[in-house]
Amino acid sequence: MEVNRIEIEEELAGSRLDRVITMNRPEISRTQIQQWIKDGNILVNDKAVKPNYRVRENDCIVIDEPEPEELNIIAEDLDLDIIYEDQDVLIVNKPRGMVVHPAKSHASGTLVNGLMYHCKDLSGINGVLRPGIVHRTDKDTSGLLMVAKNDKAHVSLVDQLVEKSVKRVYLALVHGHIPHNNGTIDAPIGRDEIDRQKMTVTDRGKDAVTHFKVLDRFKDYTLVECELETGRTHQIRVHMEYIGHPLVGDPKYGQKNTIPFGGQVLHAGTLGFMHPRTNEYVEFTVEPPEDFQKLLNEVRNSVDK
Repeated sequence: MEVNRIEIEEELAGSRLDRVITMNRPEISRTQIQQWIKDGNILVNDKAVKPNYRVRENDCIVIDEPEPEELNIIAEDLDLDIIYEDQDVLIVNKPRGMVVHPAKSHASGTLVNGLMYHCKDLSGINGVLRPGIVHRTDKDTSGLLMVAKNDKAHVSLVDQLVEKSVKRVYLALVHGHIPHNNGTIDAPIGRDEIDRQKMTVTDRGKDAVTHFKVLDRFKDYTLVECELETGRTHQIRVHMEYIGHPLVGDPKYGQKNTIPFGGQVLHAGTLGFMHPRTNEYVEFTVEPPEDFQKLLNEVRNSVDK
């Protein structure tokens, strides 16, 4: 283990412990620091405390940084669609049906398995099962994801997500006619208390904001562009269902009478952020996959608008 010591000076007194450590070790995410505190790897005056502990002048913080766990993920040649790559970041166009990171139910065939084959230098901040993963999309959502190739880049990208400065624009086909051409859904999202596998709009949830714009209307459906201001789990799916226009094909939040697509018709088409090394804005765009475009053509040609 690597041991670090921090002595609290007067100006930091009263600050949260996890924030103080983040200030001293900006390359480590606050989530990782909070986990180390809970695991007993971080002590204050030789005692275990909670992440929200308020430090005092002359407190001695000791960080026993654990050694990185050996990665047991099988590298697989999955022929990933890499849109862009440099020494800091990698932008991948994830296909519909691919899970982002391994779990007990799917140990192989994930984006992480493919990333491990493609390159060896990935950020370790999110742990052994999610190397380089800064954000993720659902299995049946296609489109762009940014991957960090080192911890410094990871911290920068996460900070931009927290600051809501990352541009994330999705294309979605929803049920029904949305009467207005654009709008904003500002409704907090949290875990459904009855079905823990689902998210829902609830006063007990976290702030969630989705901006949408209507691109086209069909007889029974609307094609919309959704831009995320926040990034809650299933945010677009939950928000569109909340306003009465669930995503076509969505098995969790959609209508029973829907087009059989094998999952929600949702594509992450545009991704923009400040490059962590150059501090210049970069933006990437990809067209929806063939099955998405085929479905749109069928809907467009089978009925009159």
